[in-house]
Amino acid sequence: MPPPKYLTGDKQGIQDFLNQFDSRLQQEARRHGGTKHRRKVFSFLASFSIATWRENFAYRSETSLLQDDVFGSSYSASIYISRILCLQPPRNKVFVMGESGIEAELRSESIPYIGGTDPSLRRDITPEDFTKIATGEVLDPDVGVVLVGLDYHMNYLKLSLGFAYIRQGAKFLATNTDSTLPSAGSLFPGAGSISAPLAKMLGREPLALGKPSQAMMDAIEGKFKLDRGRTCMVGDRLDTDIRFGIEGKLGGTLAVLTGVSKKDDLETKDAEVLPAAYVDKLGDLRL
Repeated sequence: MPPPKYLTGDKQGIQDFLNQFDSRLQQEARRHGGTKHRRKVFSFLASFSIATWRENFAYRSETSLLQDDVFGSSYSASIYISRILCLQPPRNKVFVMGESGIEAELRSESIPYIGGTDPSLRRDITPEDFTKIATGEVLDPDVGVVLVGLDYHMNYLKLSLGFAYIRQGAKFLATNTDSTLPSAGSLFPGAGSISAPLAKMLGREPLALGKPSQAMMDAIEGKFKLDRGRTCMVGDRLDTDIRFGIEGKLGGTLAVLTGVSKKDDLETKDAEVLPAAYVDKLGDLRL
């Protein structure tokens, strides 16, 4: 595996790298008065499944991204459930272990769900709960999927319900399995830490629908009609972002050092995944 190229400060190297990837004539009336110009086409792939993050990024970012340019793991999961699994009623309901972002994406695909932000589940488990879960009295017979994402209110009750549904035959899905979540200059538990207890109980991993899942890549390719050979994956995490691009056979991969993976990770001799190139920060690509 060849070492990645360091591009920060290398204007010619940056230009040569960017020239490998697709440009299209697009109209950006919002910023350019409707005039046509050639630009790179960007899509933002978000692992986050939390409430309103997709909308906030799309409309409040200083970039020109619209909501349809943002492709989140919750959206990927909802597309997979509605268009790939095609579960038939009555057993087509989803038990959500996550926040309102997941619920919003499921509603957009008209997928029925329970759990999620239901306040009745944000409490300690009781002896009565143990009995009713064991007998199936409190289990909804229409649940065919357990979907796990980032959940700020995870507890033993939710884990017990999710475990019971999967044992009864529900499919075990995850929006993504990131072990950590970068925030406020530090690292916090990621969505993968929420699904991990269930995986331990079951002895198997969930089908993950965020990066690096190729189910997400297929969904993106279908939506944006991209040419994989002329597409570059840019990200700050080797085990999800860069692996996603490599396993998806994209034309290039570029790591930025402003997130989880650092320069030492790129220089490790036994690194399993390496990008084609890397920069200190995304802004270094400006020419």
